[in-house]
Amino acid sequence: MIIAAAQFTARPCDVAANVTRMAGMVAEAGERGAALVVLPELAVTGYELDAITGDPDRLTFAPDDPRLGPLRAACRTAGVAAAVNCAGRAPAGPTISTFVYGPDGELRTRYDKRHVTDTEAAAGFTAGTEDGRFTLDGVTFGLAICFDAHFPDLARRAAADGCAVLLASSLYGRGGGARERMEIFPALARTNSLHVLLANHVGAAGPYDACGLSAVWGRDGRLLAEGSGEEEGLVLSTIAP
Repeated sequence: MIIAAAQFTARPCDVAANVTRMAGMVAEAGERGAALVVLPELAVTGYELDAITGDPDRLTFAPDDPRLGPLRAACRTAGVAAAVNCAGRAPAGPTISTFVYGPDGELRTRYDKRHVTDTEAAAGFTAGTEDGRFTLDGVTFGLAICFDAHFPDLARRAAADGCAVLLASSLYGRGGGARERMEIFPALARTNSLHVLLANHVGAAGPYDACGLSAVWGRDGRLLAEGSGEEEGLVLSTIAP
């Protein structure tokens, strides 16, 4: 199975432009033989916390939101599953959520970030309470969103539940964020015998300058594929769970 991490520079709060760009990346992933593509954290709006919580009617989403329709259509046309991260709607307030659409464009699962940062909580985002799981072509996947990966129990539970791959939609900046990425994700892979995929922003992302370097690690923690630190694009790797 080929899996892909997509990295790009989101336009702040420009939902239509970002969805169009991501739909194109889903199509490209299909052309290159991928079964699944993963997008970065809050890719639909960009990492614009205050704007999202200040205008939740416009900048939060349910999985069937018509504005995400081009992504679902791209999944159907390409025969590719997509893990799409955005601000989700929930009774307690906005969440940071991954909607996984199957190759038929239908929702496979929704995962709400369990470990929001202090900054995200202060902006008004609420934490999820359930782990994210889905199966594609007989392979079971676990989901994480950025800061979740800093809590080893999440990956341990994924391995215990029979997941072969952990998918992380994330935002890591240059400097300290780039160093954290190289420390945390290979260790999660090696410790839990999981393939681990990181999909990161590149360039301007809210208050951050994202480092790119989206990547896939093997079950032994070995780096299998890595993206540019400057350019948009897909990072593909063949995995054999």
